[in-house]
Amino acid sequence: MTPEDLRAAVAAGILSEAQAASLLALANDRSGQRATLPSEDEPFEFFRGFSEIFISIGLIILLTGVTGLLAAFGGFALLTLVPLATAGIAWWWAGYFTLKRRMTLPSMVLATAFGIGIVIFAFTLLAQAGVEERMIAIAGFALSALAMVAWYRRFRLPFAAFLTGGFTLGAIYAFTASAANLAGLFTGLHGYRSLFDLGESPAFATATLLFGIGAFLTGMWFDTRDPHRLGRHSATAFWCHLLAAPALVNTVAVTLLNGGGILFLAVALVLITILALVIDRRSFLTAAIAYIALVIAWAMGAGGGTSWIFVLLTLGAFITAIGTWWVQLRAKVMQMLPDFPGKSRLPPYGSTE
Repeated sequence: MTPEDLRAAVAAGILSEAQAASLLALANDRSGQRATLPSEDEPFEFFRGFSEIFISIGLIILLTGVTGLLAAFGGFALLTLVPLATAGIAWWWAGYFTLKRRMTLPSMVLATAFGIGIVIFAFTLLAQAGVEERMIAIAGFALSALAMVAWYRRFRLPFAAFLTGGFTLGAIYAFTASAANLAGLFTGLHGYRSLFDLGESPAFATATLLFGIGAFLTGMWFDTRDPHRLGRHSATAFWCHLLAAPALVNTVAVTLLNGGGILFLAVALVLITILALVIDRRSFLTAAIAYIALVIAWAMGAGGGTSWIFVLLTLGAFITAIGTWWVQLRAKVMQMLPDFPGKSRLPPYGSTE
């Protein structure tokens, strides 16, 4: 039985994640090597076949139609009860598509519909109650995040962790953002760079940094529970790292770029690359691509015109190379590092050949 077979058995509910990991560990012990592990793989799944895409399209159309039908009642129901009813229908249908059929993309569609329904309901209800605008945003996003936690506990859908984090970040930003912060979103690159600078926007940028650290630690908690990346915990960690990477990379990179210069940014990007290799998550390096391009441009002295073509060529070659030899690079890094707490609970690393 291959690791892919075990992963499919976990997804189908035939084996638990612990049982699958135990079987794989036993097979590795008996073979005396880790070469049987899927070293090239960072499992991620949007859908398992075109049927899921087809069903998802149908669900989107059906939910839109149901919402339109409910909205035909108008009045108070149009603003409050309709989104709540839509969220309830999504919960109901998830019992079949998520728990029984175990479909990935339809489950993500239903989770998104549930989250949108809850956040619209919360915003509308709070607005009608005369709550102050900032508190509407804070409470609305916070309630939606709690609702997505309930969704995750009920349906164990990894994508729900991403929605939970997104709503949590919305509540944090609503609490820390000022009018100047929000205006910065529409003032181009300068506004963006000031928005995530710990010096220029301390509350907003610090909130982003703390959120990134929290999402990263949550992702690592799930990762260490499923180091062979066979089931739900690994998939949940993927979504957590997808939230953590841009929050951490943007805050650190922008702050260093504004205050310390490009050389400090280059050092930070090296450390981020090592971190990505150690935890075996490419999302951190993906979030840093734009900043890697800046460092390459600085190193090459690119100022404009055709010089940026060579920057793109160098950047593309770098990303392609590190992706192609990711396993070998990670093996070398892990072998060079001394033992540290949790090292044995990270994804296995194999040959450097």
